Amino acid sequence: MAEDKQKKNLTVFGQETEFDGVLEFTDNLVITGKFKGEIRATGDLEVEKGAVCDVKKMTANSIVISGTVTGDIDASERVEMCSGSLVRGDVKTARIRIAEDVEFEGEVSMLEKEPDVSLFSVASKEYKDALVIKSDDPR
Repeated sequence: MAEDKQKKNLTVFGQETEFDGVLEFTDNLVITGKFKGEIRATGDLEVEKGAVCDVKKMTANSIVISGTVTGDIDASERVEMCSGSLVRGDVKTARIRIAEDVEFEGEVSMLEKEPDVSLFSVASKEYKDALVIKSDDPR
């Protein structure tokens, strides 16, 4: 999986960049400036501290927010709101993490996502070790 992330291109909208319109991308994007419009992406999106996004809707695989986002957020994988961020809009995602000191106003809808592996096939090491010890017990 680390190889896949290295192969993806990273685009950065700098602090001096202001974009207004519809943005579509498949790789990873970091916004440090101002964005207004709509984002449709299959890659990962990061909104840096100081960045301001005013969107109708923001769609990506995963979205990490440290700046300000106004508008709806839709991330198939996960959304992370970092400390100091400001988010006003509804969020739809499979996993969410909201840090302390986040100003969030909106509703959260959790997507049901099938796990990549069977939950029954991944027991903790301690549990596996306990099973081995008990099975070795001659009683």
